[in-house]
Amino acid sequence: MSATKQIRSFTEAKVRQLLESTNDSAVRASLARLRRGIGHTPGKFPELWGEYLLGMPEELLGHGTEISRAEWAVYIALTDFAFHQQGKDRKNEPMHRSGVSLGAAAARLIHKEADDRERIARRFYPVATASDMTELSQHLRGLISLLRSEGIALDYGRLAGDLFLFQNPDTADSVKLRWGEDFCRIHFDNETEEKG
Repeated sequence: MSATKQIRSFTEAKVRQLLESTNDSAVRASLARLRRGIGHTPGKFPELWGEYLLGMPEELLGHGTEISRAEWAVYIALTDFAFHQQGKDRKNEPMHRSGVSLGAAAARLIHKEADDRERIARRFYPVATASDMTELSQHLRGLISLLRSEGIALDYGRLAGDLFLFQNPDTADSVKLRWGEDFCRIHFDNETEEKG
């Protein structure tokens, strides 16, 4: 299995565990811990280690002083999921939905107002043009805030896989292109439906 598939699968399993657990108090505590990590680098808070590292395949873990690309990807995906799910009933309104890419979710924020597409694009484009993971995390959080306010879910396993590939100069542009395609495709499909 490729590293990207491992990251997607691992992250999805962590999210599903949070959504499907019957231990409400443990889930609330996990989500609160994950939210505390938003905007910080992986490793800053030891109490978070188990939330995103426990069970991660050995080959994805960092070595030495470097944070691995996999650790960054899973960490950002899970902390953002915890932020996205905040204030929502995890059983009746899960903010993880398989198959919904970041671009597709952002496009669902566009309503009929003339300046809506431009307003959403102003939040979406900085995510795609971020120069490092700290900057990307900051811009992504702003976009997730909009998704949360509208109750629009996102595939967090897929996001983690994308974030992993985003960090590789050889694959970053293809991730950005896929986000852009999904952003424009969904918007175009919506306009076509309205005219048809």
